[in-house]
Amino acid sequence: MLRTMTEAAAVVGPPLSVVVLISGSGSNLQALIDAQGAWPYRICAVISNERTAFGLERARRACIPTAVVSHRAYTDRAAFDQALTAEIDRRTPGLIVLAGFMRILTPAFVAHYAGRILNIHPSLLPKFRGLHTHRRALEAGEHEHGASVHFVTAELDGGPVILQGRVSILPTDDAEQLGARVLAAEHRLYPQVVGWFAQRRLRLGEDGRALFDGAVLDAPLCLDDRTAGQV
Repeated sequence: MLRTMTEAAAVVGPPLSVVVLISGSGSNLQALIDAQGAWPYRICAVISNERTAFGLERARRACIPTAVVSHRAYTDRAAFDQALTAEIDRRTPGLIVLAGFMRILTPAFVAHYAGRILNIHPSLLPKFRGLHTHRRALEAGEHEHGASVHFVTAELDGGPVILQGRVSILPTDDAEQLGARVLAAEHRLYPQVVGWFAQRRLRLGEDGRALFDGAVLDAPLCLDDRTAGQV
């Protein structure tokens, strides 16, 4: 049986140091900030490629150090990733969390942090990788949609999925309405997975598969919008 958030709070140990990368408003960042007291992790820095990202203000309000590494200042993706790596490594984090970070990372960057990068994607992966997932789910006639937290690999939205939140698609839904419910699910999913990683219950195995409590996740764990509380 998986621990609830209340049970997780009883786990004793040094907090995991986390760097969060953002590009926009940072609502998932806020969920992670709000959950810091319930899970054994501490956000040591928030870094954005966009100077005007509201997530930077969220971090400042929580007294979390911030930095901006603008992709526009570099001639190519590799140079940007090298600068971003240098900024991250100054903090010596145990985990990198992508929270609406709208840049495709180079294989070299991903390899540098292998097994230590998480991302959240607004679909039930492997369905609808990439952008505009809510519209695409509606156009495809899907009956359910959702979000997935996964380890980051060199393949775009292709790393092993850890936890998914499933959201029913209503006959009256448009992309905005559906997206709002998916985002609410994301806010529940992400702190849980970061917390599991901080508890050392979750890791990426040498064979590239996700391990939870030492067992291979042959299928993602699931949080359903028709159930209450934690998975």
